Amino acid sequence: MKTKKENSARREQWQKRLADSDEYWKPQLTKMDEREALFNGTDVLKPMVKEDAKAGKKTSHVRNIVFENIESQISASIPQPKVTPRREKDEHLASLIEHFIRNELDRLPFETMNDMAERTVPLQGGVGFLVDWDNTKRTHNTVGETDVNVIHPKQFAPQPGVYTGIQDMDWFIVKVPTTKEAVRRQYGVPVYNESESEPDIRSTGAEHTAEDAVTMYVGFERNENGGINKYIWVNDVELEDLENYQARRVPTCNSCGRVRPLPGQVINNDVQADIPDQAQGMISAEQVETDMAGHALAAVLAQQSLAGESALAAMPVADKPTEPRKYDGGCCPWCGCSEFTDTEQEFEAVFLPMRTKSGVQLPGAEAAFDDEGKPVVSPTLIPFYKPDVYPIVLQRSVSVYGQLLGSSDADMIADQQNTINRMHQKIIDRLLKAGTRITLPNKADINIDTEDGERIYLNDPAQKNLIDVYEFSGNLQYEMAYLAQAYEEARQILGITDSFQGRRDPTATSGVAKEYAAAQAAGRLESKRVMKNAAYAQLFELMFKFWLAYSDEPRPVTYKDSTGTMRYEEFNRYDFLEQDADGQWYWNDQFLFSCDTSAPLASNRAAMWQETRLNLQTGAFGDPTSTETLILFWSKMEALHYPGAGETKKFLEERRERERAAATAQLTPGNTPTGIPGQGVQSMTDSGIAAGIPEIATPV
Repeated sequence: MKTKKENSARREQWQKRLADSDEYWKPQLTKMDEREALFNGTDVLKPMVKEDAKAGKKTSHVRNIVFENIESQISASIPQPKVTPRREKDEHLASLIEHFIRNELDRLPFETMNDMAERTVPLQGGVGFLVDWDNTKRTHNTVGETDVNVIHPKQFAPQPGVYTGIQDMDWFIVKVPTTKEAVRRQYGVPVYNESESEPDIRSTGAEHTAEDAVTMYVGFERNENGGINKYIWVNDVELEDLENYQARRVPTCNSCGRVRPLPGQVINNDVQADIPDQAQGMISAEQVETDMAGHALAAVLAQQSLAGESALAAMPVADKPTEPRKYDGGCCPWCGCSEFTDTEQEFEAVFLPMRTKSGVQLPGAEAAFDDEGKPVVSPTLIPFYKPDVYPIVLQRSVSVYGQLLGSSDADMIADQQNTINRMHQKIIDRLLKAGTRITLPNKADINIDTEDGERIYLNDPAQKNLIDVYEFSGNLQYEMAYLAQAYEEARQILGITDSFQGRRDPTATSGVAKEYAAAQAAGRLESKRVMKNAAYAQLFELMFKFWLAYSDEPRPVTYKDSTGTMRYEEFNRYDFLEQDADGQWYWNDQFLFSCDTSAPLASNRAAMWQETRLNLQTGAFGDPTSTETLILFWSKMEALHYPGAGETKKFLEERRERERAAATAQLTPGNTPTGIPGQGVQSMTDSGIAAGIPEIATPV
């Protein structure tokens, strides 16, 4: 337990880190607000001429090319996982991980998160994904789920001077806007008297302080052992300080060191668990001090035959089982101490034998006697898996040397946006000033008579020469040419063409040429897609590690195989357990994570339907007229969600059964379909060859 002085020093250390980061990150925050203003269509003009230097010079018309060019790059497709095993025997596990992550992509709101990231990344140069394990999400059979959230760069507080990536930093802080009641529910600490310190991170521009809101700071740091520490605070209030926070923890008694039982758990004082010193007090509450009565220990001894019949005879077993004592909460049931401390677990104790569906078998506890002749059980100890990585994944736009975030498209075309705004204002001014102008003498008097027309009274005949009419048409030839030039500059900088935007392209003379032009633009933007896939690959790996560390119960996995049949399996973290030559258990996490590059094509259902039809017509599936080939074709179409594919496939399967039944009936001895005795078998042989049925020898 830390003293108040230690807690104060810890809080001051993190507050100083936050202040240093804010000073370093402040120029970036200013740029972020300017980029958001450009994306939203700001009408403020940067000075280009003397007239623009006036304070608050604005334009009355904005053509938002920043918004247009960023929106044209938006992709709604979510990268799909591709897991490659390092060993051949892990092929099934790699496939299971892929299907499990796909299920998680469907469960989590990745469509919403991807939509937000697709705009934030090109605008601000990057975005973050925060991965966490939410133990409050529980079902009847499971405890905990992974949680993924998008972090705007304004919520970053990185370590100054480190640009290569978040994983290379010694510490990193995330600013989380939340409510006072949410803090109380999650951490049990009231912060109703605290005020919101940074309301600007909730949105862009100047944001007013909300009465019920606070800014929560979550700090991560790497400790000397390679683990990750976590510190959370609001203003001067400490909420949580966890060392090596990704390790397992359980409440243990401060006096005897035993794990606090769960309410209703059976307490047994006779049979002890023989656990090595390094694991004492570090075994989960669900497994330590369970119902290990005398008859249960006898069953373990009988199964494993470790002590033989003499050991069983020496064990005192009551004739009638006594009523078990259950823990009802409160003080420690063994020593009476009322103080408990969350203690890090290094090992998981397995008392009962376990076997997974994949064939991994854990032996469970071994029964024996100690030096004093008392019965003891030695459980199988398995080290808990720890990810030991920062739970943050950074997706960059395009990598830039010396910058944590990538390059911003808004920064690249900000000058062109300002020029276009200025030219539009000039065009509007010229058009509004255009029209007819009449010159008259100073003393001329015009009399408007509805009957006789207009009359002009002149004092001198010479004044007649001063009367004239001028037409101001507002010639915009040069302004429009420069406007088009500035717009084209912006698109060329980002590598976007008319074909890529779906606009009319006069340079493309055919559909193939238009596709080729769009592909060229896609090549210019390929780097952004590569960076997105790289970020999602890290995200998939991090999600897998969190499941390996905290998912105690098997989780269902559903997917469709190559024939379109729904398959049901389960993700069990114990399937990734292995044992080395010395008998030590370890976790197999040696998998390579990447993204399936065929996913964009697979998400285009119309294109996939066309490709599948082409494969059928060219004979890639077999004989196009064969029922088996048609069933395979419609299975593929059903997997691609073609309307009515399932009903068509079912009809073809029924037709195949009828064909098989007819073929079996024709092969029955004495059955003569042609009506001529003795020719039934031979005729069926010929028809069988035509239908692709293996030929059967004709009996003599």
